[in-house]
Amino acid sequence: MADFVQNGVIGTLHNLRSRTTEDLEADLHEWSSQTPMALVLPSLYSELEGPALERIIDKLTQATYVNEIIIGLDRANASQFEHAKKFFSRLPQRHVILWNDGPRLREVDRLLSEQDLAPSEPGKGRNVWYCMGYFLASGKSEAVALHDCDIVTYERDMLARLFYPVVHPQFNYVFCKGYYYRAAQGRLNGRVVRLLVAPLIRAMQITLGDNDYLDYMGSFRYPLAGEFSMKAEVVPSLRIPSDWGLEIGTLSEMYRNYSHHRICQVDIADAYDHKHQDLSAEDAAKGLNRMCIDICKALIRKLAVNGVVFSPELLRTLKACYYRTALDLVDHYYNDAVMSGLTLDRHREEATVELFGQGLMQAGEAFLNKPHDAPFIASWSRAISAMPDVFEMILNAVRNDQGDA
Repeated sequence: MADFVQNGVIGTLHNLRSRTTEDLEADLHEWSSQTPMALVLPSLYSELEGPALERIIDKLTQATYVNEIIIGLDRANASQFEHAKKFFSRLPQRHVILWNDGPRLREVDRLLSEQDLAPSEPGKGRNVWYCMGYFLASGKSEAVALHDCDIVTYERDMLARLFYPVVHPQFNYVFCKGYYYRAAQGRLNGRVVRLLVAPLIRAMQITLGDNDYLDYMGSFRYPLAGEFSMKAEVVPSLRIPSDWGLEIGTLSEMYRNYSHHRICQVDIADAYDHKHQDLSAEDAAKGLNRMCIDICKALIRKLAVNGVVFSPELLRTLKACYYRTALDLVDHYYNDAVMSGLTLDRHREEATVELFGQGLMQAGEAFLNKPHDAPFIASWSRAISAMPDVFEMILNAVRNDQGDA
């Protein structure tokens, strides 16, 4: 049974099981004429060959309230791009594919690099940034949602519930974050949220004392969810990280730009599963190991921007507090899993906590050694100021790649 508790500084919209997907979609259809909606799908080419994206496209063909779908395609050569055009062709909505590895968009990237404005590394952050640039350039929609392309449990109501808060004409939200719980094949998942983000935010609150930013971040039930929606007005000034800190960085940007009552989270799924990253305990440049370090860097940088002075002593205290807090939570997770008929390996959980504690120290040391690093991709407002014709360049590149020129 869904709860109805509002116990954070942002609004939580629950699924109280009193409306059908069709009912929600009927409202969205009605509002779509005044608030056209776009969906961004950041995708690797390899995801076209897996089971999740095929199911997602099947479901999206029925989401006819969506005005346009913007697909960011990474790691695709020319023949793979042609296959992608056929793969997505059954979508009834207006849709485009940004071939991010193609020569035309690569040329746009090169020109932006000359102005120190292009994303510094490949990945989801870069993909999303260019998709958002196309969204602004096309000017066809007033709201945009984003979700991953590896959701094996995808259902239509995920998208309907994600859009609903930001397009309802009487709601005041400009940004909405999806949340859910992670479990599959009899196991409790979501290791990075459970074992890193939740206990780390609690440890920071204990260590640093009263802090509005930490109260805000602690209000999100699944801060690493890749599903969110926003009004078009939010996008031009949004600065996002190019690394694994994308979701934390986006939430931090919303904290910087908007008051809490303009931001909400919504329950979008009873069960959610997607591909799982390896822990990569032996390699800090890969998997959950790197994700941990990037997320810790994002939190530390934001706190530093807000006036927190980090030192080696503070980091050691924070790490000790995190470790104890995380181990206490493992007890709760274990009991929760047992009562729900799920399995949870306490040894692996505690070993993961130890690894994440090391990652926290690595992130802190990296910040102290290079406090002036600029982790964010430039906002599109800045990019337009430096290159006033960049939107036209993106539109032309995508149009020519699609064969519409």
